[in-house]
Amino acid sequence: MKSLKIVAIFSLSIILAAQVLEGHLQSCNPSGKIRGKKPPPGQCNQENDSDCCKQGKLYTTYKCSPPVSGSTKAVLTINSFQKGGDGGGPSECDNQYHSDDTPVVALSTGWYSGGSRCLNNVTISGNGQSVTAMVVDECDSTMGCDEDHDYQPPCPNNIVDASKAVWKALGVPEGDWGELDITWSDA
Repeated sequence: MKSLKIVAIFSLSIILAAQVLEGHLQSCNPSGKIRGKKPPPGQCNQENDSDCCKQGKLYTTYKCSPPVSGSTKAVLTINSFQKGGDGGGPSECDNQYHSDDTPVVALSTGWYSGGSRCLNNVTISGNGQSVTAMVVDECDSTMGCDEDHDYQPPCPNNIVDASKAVWKALGVPEGDWGELDITWSDA
């Protein structure tokens, strides 16, 4: 009986260690920090309440995102992909601007995966609704606070940055647009 208890405790210890190791291997740790620079006057578009970098503030950067599953947790943010919008330049995937009335998204660097999801659809679920949107851009988690990034900080590693069309399709009242806990998956 004593040896059975020892085997059971040993087995449980192995299972627990494996789960801890698996969780550690799937984690996404910060890759560094960048120091914010004050944007030149009029150079940070604050449409959709976008943040502008603050002089001297340290911003965390990531080269990875949490693992993708059939229902990946994320934070939905709002972005304009139109010319002159707070998204800055044209989209990375097709070098085009996209109407705010089209359901399109940018994914954090790790999920963008070097463009492997470009022009593919993802399904976004939140607020009791779902919508399909096309990936057209990267929400850069590795850099920011410069002209190329419209003087905005780096994206966190768990962002789905969406057009107004996505927020409308999810039925979120316009006054509540900004950040929303969602899940997403490849469509």
